[in-house]
Amino acid sequence: MNKVTLDLAKEIIAGAEEAAKKIGVSMVISVVDDGGNLVAVHRMDDAWLASVDIAQNKAWTSVALKMPSANLAEATVPAAELYGLNTTNNGRLVVFGGGIPLVNDGKVVGAIGVSGSTVPHDVQVAEAGVKVFNNKLS
Repeated sequence: MNKVTLDLAKEIIAGAEEAAKKIGVSMVISVVDDGGNLVAVHRMDDAWLASVDIAQNKAWTSVALKMPSANLAEATVPAAELYGLNTTNNGRLVVFGGGIPLVNDGKVVGAIGVSGSTVPHDVQVAEAGVKVFNNKLS
């Protein structure tokens, strides 16, 4: 699976939405391809409007840096090595959890970004989407 298609993105989103419903939070779930281009975005009823951009930017960050957005948290606090990183790339870099790359055979082929709750909940829901992706690879 070298490409994140719309059909695959819909399945990833469905898995993530199921996890969001289990914790009782309306979220925005975004899936991008390996170039950071939007494949699909899904805003659950009553999810925060601000989460639309945040979810897309979390996914973009994960593709652009080939890592979960959560990996940037400690390195970007004041006085840390990458402080201010979030001000680069026209403010698109998100330096807290909720964005996770989709990896096939060691290559980042896309990413999921989730926003709408606490960072641990955003990560939990994103991980549910990644699980759907990984199950499709098996």
